[in-house]
Amino acid sequence: MDRELVVVIDFGGQYNQLVARRVRECNVYCEIYSYKTDLAKIKAMNPKGIILTGGPNSCYEEGAPTCTRELFELGIPVLGLCYGAQLMQHVLGGKVERASMREYGKTEVIFDKTAALFDGVSEAEGGSDRTIVWMSHFDYISRLADGFRSIAHTDNCPVAAAQNEAAGLYAIQFHPEVLHTAQGKTMLHNFVHGICGCAGDWKMDSFVEHTIQALREKIGTGKVLCALSGGVDSSVAAVLLSKAVGNQLTCVFVDHGLLRKDEGNEVEAVFGPDGPYELNFIRVNAQERYYSKLAGVTEPEQKRKIIGEEFIRVFEEEAKKIGAVDYLVQGTIYPDVVESGLGGESAVIKSHHNVGGLPDCVDFKEIIEPLRDLFKDEVRKAGLELGIPEKLVFRQPFPGPGLGIRIVGEVTADKVRIVQDADAIYREEIAKAGLDKTVGQYFAALTNMQSVGVMGDERTYDYAVALRAVNTIDFMTAEAAEIPFAVLQTVMSRIINEVRGVNRVFYDLTSKPPGTIEFE
Repeated sequence: MDRELVVVIDFGGQYNQLVARRVRECNVYCEIYSYKTDLAKIKAMNPKGIILTGGPNSCYEEGAPTCTRELFELGIPVLGLCYGAQLMQHVLGGKVERASMREYGKTEVIFDKTAALFDGVSEAEGGSDRTIVWMSHFDYISRLADGFRSIAHTDNCPVAAAQNEAAGLYAIQFHPEVLHTAQGKTMLHNFVHGICGCAGDWKMDSFVEHTIQALREKIGTGKVLCALSGGVDSSVAAVLLSKAVGNQLTCVFVDHGLLRKDEGNEVEAVFGPDGPYELNFIRVNAQERYYSKLAGVTEPEQKRKIIGEEFIRVFEEEAKKIGAVDYLVQGTIYPDVVESGLGGESAVIKSHHNVGGLPDCVDFKEIIEPLRDLFKDEVRKAGLELGIPEKLVFRQPFPGPGLGIRIVGEVTADKVRIVQDADAIYREEIAKAGLDKTVGQYFAALTNMQSVGVMGDERTYDYAVALRAVNTIDFMTAEAAEIPFAVLQTVMSRIINEVRGVNRVFYDLTSKPPGTIEFE
């Protein structure tokens, strides 16, 4: 598919995915690549613009992530953010030094109203030349490279933004991609539209149409096996394939015993023979098989790998039963790719069972991942465009390894029962309180902590359940949701009274970062 592209070059910044997400909100397609990517490869993509991310290093230190001067001489507009801004100046002959005072958090910046990056910012701020931005830096630009001029400053930072308009080079010391920067989206819009000249035609209707056509051409008369979990990602992938190749598609739903309460039957009701979709639906009940494999395993990454490998084994077996299969479809999405260390420079955060390909012993021709380029909210938009019911499209996110990673420590059938029952109560009370449409993600998890309690005048020694609820736009960053205390009390009381084996309930206040949204 021909489309305009903005490339994000990742220097290890924690907001790398957020930068790409914000660019896509401007209806411009964007991909992330490591700073180690060969420049010839970047150039061959013919990007309309390049954005350099932040990073934890000092650009002047030996061994720090860097780039060549040639990057800034391609004739392609470049925007450096935080570390990217400092690196731009360092490479082009400016000077970056350690600041006497770290600048962190919300900061007022004074900007040049005439600068292209700040077009419309003054109007949004009531005619002022001041706006609030999010700073996070120890180093500062003490001398600009030739051809640059400062276009923004703060009380402690003489170069909060700079430009070399003739060369198409722009540097921003703060983070426009985070919501704490009041007019950050406007600034990024100005770069990709005003400076890079992007038309902004990256929309879900065109994505769906082009993807269905591309799948038809790629698959031809081939047989396709789809890994259907019933979650948003795999459901959208399945319907895309159904519209593309019809009865050439077989969907295998593996009930690994790690789903939410009654979810296996709910999935079958929607996608099975009595559901509204034309899918060859196969349900594999593999609960005991998974419990056996996970016995004695406590490390979360090892649990992920076991669950992922067992998925592959099940698909291999089902493929043999149904005959020759040319393609395996998976609901991999872009954050899975990047967090697995395949899309940028950031360290591997967690492995994903649907990322990275199949072992050599599996008899499939190729993996198809139609959602690999999309963020979660884009997947939902694609689902609505495909006509999938809103109830399914906006279903609570659920990890591929299921409750296996919402149970801290060893997974057993009894622990699965506990977390299923607790989670069902929590979701029911959240819905009763009218919070199910406003909270980004919420679930119950089972800690591995047991402690003494008293119930009915008897001593207990039972587990603690952790409740998690976060607000997030992009699932890259998240804050704990403020659930009314009365709701939490009701949930706590019901769980302790109705779920055998629990005598304490906690509420997790951790944001992402430093934590992850999942509890493992």
